Amino acid sequence: MLIGAHVSPAGGPANAVARGVERGCRAIQFFNQSPRAWRAREYTGEEAEAFRQALADSPVDAALIHAVYLINCASRDAEICRKSLRSLTIALRSGDVLGADGVVLHAGSSLGSDLDGAIERSGKMIRQALADSDRCPLHLENTAGAGGTLGRSFEELSRLLEAGTGDGRLGLCLDSCHLLASGYDVRTPEGVDALVAELESKVGLERIASLHLNDSQGQLASNRDRHANIGAGELGERGCAAFLGHPAFQGLPCVLETRGDGHGASGAEVALAMKLHRRGVRARARVAQAARRTSAP
Repeated sequence: MLIGAHVSPAGGPANAVARGVERGCRAIQFFNQSPRAWRAREYTGEEAEAFRQALADSPVDAALIHAVYLINCASRDAEICRKSLRSLTIALRSGDVLGADGVVLHAGSSLGSDLDGAIERSGKMIRQALADSDRCPLHLENTAGAGGTLGRSFEELSRLLEAGTGDGRLGLCLDSCHLLASGYDVRTPEGVDALVAELESKVGLERIASLHLNDSQGQLASNRDRHANIGAGELGERGCAAFLGHPAFQGLPCVLETRGDGHGASGAEVALAMKLHRRGVRARARVAQAARRTSAP
């Protein structure tokens, strides 16, 4: 598993790599523009080359872009739709030129309208943005379930994937905090097993493209999107280890989005996540070994 953190790209995207290295990251995530403003940010050729070189020279193995929060692919408002499509397309094109492993997207909200129509509108915008970019994958993030946000269940995520699929570039980003808040109990190995089984039957494990590791201030099924530092919330260290240890998640980029030192996850928190990952994998191995001994003739 490629564990790392969301970092700042201030001063240019190559600086995001440097900040990831400072924290001991194997994966990084950053916004390609201000997350709460519509001002587009397109990278120059020099910035893109500097980023690719910095990445090649670093121990960071994966880079994700997070699209801005203002995007609402399901909006009925013509101006919001225009701005959302432009912002999403620019994010994907930024991923193209940087060689990013994916763009993570909150698909948006139905804002009280019918769910079928919201999913149809979202799918149309996603297809258009993918068609207007070249290669960068798009990862739809599951949501905590508050209000009319899309992607609160695997049924909704499956429908969004079906509506937006055009060229095989569409996948999922699973957020541990959002999973717990929307009612998926991922605090035990058995709970994660149930989650993965549902994913396999309703979505397909091949669609899982990236992970967000965040502890949760909110309780199970609270629908509260409130991140806590790793081990300091409702998941706790045991829950984080259980989430990280599942075989289906190994090899994926896994990004912490916690506040840490106030400027994102600290190096110590990234190191803790790596420790919990090892703990979770070892626990799985012990269970598998015991099962083999029990079933041996």
